[in-house]
Amino acid sequence: MANIIDYLDWRGDLSLKQSPFNEVDNLVLSQMAYINFEEIVSPVESNESITIKEAAERYFALHSDEKIKDFGYLVRISVPLLKKMSQSHRFGNAKLAKYVNVVDIYEQKQFSAIHIMLEDGTIYVAYRGTDNTIIGWKENFTMTFMTPIPSQIEAVHYLEETVKDTENELRIGGHSKGGNLAVYAAIHCSPSIQSRIMQVYNNDGPGFESKITQSKEYQNMLQRIKTILPQSSIVGMLLEHEEEYSVVKSSQVGFLQHDALSWEVVGKQFIIVERVAKESQLLDVTLKAWLNKMDKEQRERFVDAMFYVFHQTNVNSFDDLSHQKWKKVTEMIKVVKHMSPENKEILTRTFSLLFEEGKRVYRESKMAAKEKEERKR
Repeated sequence: MANIIDYLDWRGDLSLKQSPFNEVDNLVLSQMAYINFEEIVSPVESNESITIKEAAERYFALHSDEKIKDFGYLVRISVPLLKKMSQSHRFGNAKLAKYVNVVDIYEQKQFSAIHIMLEDGTIYVAYRGTDNTIIGWKENFTMTFMTPIPSQIEAVHYLEETVKDTENELRIGGHSKGGNLAVYAAIHCSPSIQSRIMQVYNNDGPGFESKITQSKEYQNMLQRIKTILPQSSIVGMLLEHEEEYSVVKSSQVGFLQHDALSWEVVGKQFIIVERVAKESQLLDVTLKAWLNKMDKEQRERFVDAMFYVFHQTNVNSFDDLSHQKWKKVTEMIKVVKHMSPENKEILTRTFSLLFEEGKRVYRESKMAAKEKEERKR
């Protein structure tokens, strides 16, 4: 089925004046944020900009096809999208500016964002989602016991600093963790900036702890938050979502539906389904029950222990795992065997708890389905 690249084939010749900005445009821009624009797009302190067409020309001059094959998965799948955007009337002349990309091992922070200035006079502030670095993924886990995480603080600072001298109306969005950062920045920025925000897009990004979703700041922005999830969402079902969300049909299965290029499009809109898949609902209940049975200290100890194993085996990205899968698994088992009794216990106990919660939720769902069938008879 068709995806956002096909969308650019169908609608790329139409300007935003002919066909106004829509949810699919939002996903196109959020996915483009995975591209590394180092040495191409000017940094935050500069007021210079470059069109997407010019940026693509520089990008392909700097990166050969062979070099691109060695990039992480999310970058590789975004490169054809950049090429299509650069060739389209809809986005070719949009301007890129204020690019930042930071991976800080000591602060445990992976953060990247960019401005896209559109022909309708608006600025789309795109936050990059979790890349394939272990630091990036650790931040997602850290959200379960700590708010704010370093990237959320950075997201607010970035928004405040980069739009304070402009008067343009704003759209803010991102995919995966980028969607979470977009929402967090929108609810914590100054009132003068909030008044210019037209829409906030969370594309299959995690939610928040209930203390945030119930806060006055969140509630005030609620009507402008748009969350979009695939049928079998996993990342997007983490933590709490107070806002309503749309569920998009995906050409992939399970966790692979997190890939935004699998989200199905027809014309200028997503193909919407009635609800998230049953397995996603079960996982949502399981994860929430699992987290609720651990206090914040236990969650933190579990995350630290799990990522200690990655650190000790020199796993810095998920590419390290895929390239040397069995070797790395063997190394990890050795590390776990020689861990302190405390760390070994927290890993074993936490995974056992997750397994038991999964079995309990599954049994209860089967019983509920059976009772429902019996009532029909």
